Order: sequence, then C-alpha cells, then structure tokens
Amino acid sequence: MTKIRVKLGLAEAEVEADPEHLREAIELIPEVAAKLPGAGARGVQDMKVIRAEQTDEPTVVPGPSQLPVITLGKGDSLADAILKFFADPWGRERRKLSDVREALQSYGMNYPKQSVAVALLRLAKATKIRRFKAEDGEFVYTTSAMPMTTGLPPRREEGLDEAASQNLI
Repeated sequence: MTKIRVKLGLAEAEVEADPEHLREAIELIPEVAAKLPGAGARGVQDMKVIRAEQTDEPTVVPGPSQLPVITLGKGDSLADAILKFFADPWGRERRKLSDVREALQSYGMNYPKQSVAVALLRLAKATKIRRFKAEDGEFVYTTSAMPMTTGLPPRREEGLDEAASQNLI
C-alpha cells in the first residue's frame, strides 16, 4: 500500500491506495484538499505533500466485496494462489468464478477465465475446495470443510484368511 499525506495550513488529509490504484488516488488529492478546513481559493495551490510512503500492511476494507489478504511467494502457481484465497476468511463465503478472478487481478495475476475455471475444477476434484451449483445455476466455491464423522464405529475390512477361518468362503 502507498500512503500519501497532504497538508494544507493546519489541516491534513491522508490518501492510501494499492499501487495499481495509486494514480486514481493522486487524482483525488485536489478534491480532498478542497474539502479541508481553511482551503480557500488558493488553498489547493498552497498544499504540500508532506509524506509519501510505501507500507507492506494490507488495508482491510470491510464489506462483501472485501478481497482476501494473502502473501504470495515468488514461485506460487495459480492453484497455490487460489488455495491461499480459500484459506483466508474470504474463502468461507460462496465465491463465483468472477470473484476469484477479481481477487487474482487485485494481486496482479491476470489469467484468462478458462484457466481460472480449470484450476478451480481441479482443486474441487482434489477436494481442496468445495464446488456446487448456486440457486442461479452458476458454480460457486467455498473452503473445503473437514470430513464429518457419522458416529458409527469404523468399518472393519475382513481379510481372506479371517473369512476362511469363519467358514464364510
């Protein structure tokens, strides 16, 4: 994340954005500065950027469109990134293919829709994530739940020797 602090007279405003949205954030500075107390006709021209810094801390934006907060390694594959998304609390909610692609794009991973769909399908078949159809007929994905126990005793497999000794063969 990049943080820019603007000072106008005694008032200060801080703008924080991820690098891919930094240009949009910079364009917002004059608008923010104009709303600061003491911003007169010349106020925006007198503003000073007092500090611009890069932070490694992700900013958490509450709400349903919140993106997962993960750390990607240099050699992480598409499947690795998706698994990390579903290990995050973000993955506990039902997520569509478009949600997963949006999350990937927020981390600079631009993959075709088909590639992401195939990766999701493979992870679901390997039971690493769950896949099912939503009410609208579109597939949704969630984190894989732990296998549920039925309360029945474990099933005993009988060997041939044991079956022969009981005259079952």
